[in-house]
Amino acid sequence: MIARLEHPASFESLRKEWNELLEASASNCLFLTWEWLYTWWKHLSEGRELFLITLRSGGELVAIAPLAVRPPSLTRLLPYRSLEFLGTGSVGSDYLDLLIRRGREQETLQALADYLADGKLMLTLDQLNRSSCLATELAAQLRQRGWSASEAKTNICPFMNISGHSWESYLAAFGRKHRYNFQRELKNLAKTFNVRFEQVRTEEQRREALGLLMSLHNMRWRERGGSNAFHTPGLVSFHEELSRLACERGWLRLFILWLDGKPAASLYGFRYHRAFYFYQLGFDPTYRKHGVGKVTIGLTIKSAIEERVEEYDLLHGDEPYKSYWAREARELGRLELYPPHLRGLLYRKTMGFSRTARKMARRLLPQRVLAG
Repeated sequence: MIARLEHPASFESLRKEWNELLEASASNCLFLTWEWLYTWWKHLSEGRELFLITLRSGGELVAIAPLAVRPPSLTRLLPYRSLEFLGTGSVGSDYLDLLIRRGREQETLQALADYLADGKLMLTLDQLNRSSCLATELAAQLRQRGWSASEAKTNICPFMNISGHSWESYLAAFGRKHRYNFQRELKNLAKTFNVRFEQVRTEEQRREALGLLMSLHNMRWRERGGSNAFHTPGLVSFHEELSRLACERGWLRLFILWLDGKPAASLYGFRYHRAFYFYQLGFDPTYRKHGVGKVTIGLTIKSAIEERVEEYDLLHGDEPYKSYWAREARELGRLELYPPHLRGLLYRKTMGFSRTARKMARRLLPQRVLAG
């Protein structure tokens, strides 16, 4: 049986079934948990309509297509409504996808394609793992039903395989120079300051540490024109609630580096199953010359290794500090799926015009203005 859920109360009631299905799915990751997506819906859905598609067989939840209808946007030059994944937008969700119970993929994708093919809305699916994604298989099914598609690489997620490593063997794998540079900065920091590296363990610590993380992150980016990571009340309230839920579930990995009793750097991440997800870093620019950002990342990698995590994922972005640590990367992509006939052609031409116009605008306007 296939159904569309439109009311948040129905979404809220799915929590236990949702996460059980996710555990049984090949798409299992932090950004597809009920905690992440329901919290996003509460704080960051911004006028979207809920469009959750569920498939059941004999009462058992077999699949979820976690979708929402995005309203027309004049500022983005997109006059049409479209379907997109929950979690889309500036919050930084990676590896978005469908949730399908293992072994039921083929029949479920056919049923989803039949259901969606009768609709008239285009699908814009972002932050897909291009190497492994059920959404690409859904696209193939829709193509067989007369739909057209465009696909593009949009970003990369650098990551490190740390399975089986000790901290010493991990550093050694980078070579003598890398190991020496990091250890020198760590030793120099200890010679200059009283160093304390603290992981948040309790709800009381979380409340204080999250505020410090946001403050340090904004300090780090102030001289560069600001950051859009925590710049709206919705984003702040999202992270307040999400970090509380993650702390309850044992997923939260929030660290503070203290120098002489003062917060110098902070790292906000999550441990979910075999992976550590690096989410945000903040530091006081006063301590930049001491390499506090690099030291903080290094110490969290050490902590992840001690927890026997298999992978440290730096998530999307090709910033130089990520390439300092990571030697591998996954590609992220976008799929745009257009219904047949004239409607699909109009969607496709409008998307192309909007993308061209935004590229031109980026050359003329500061990035901070566009992000707002």
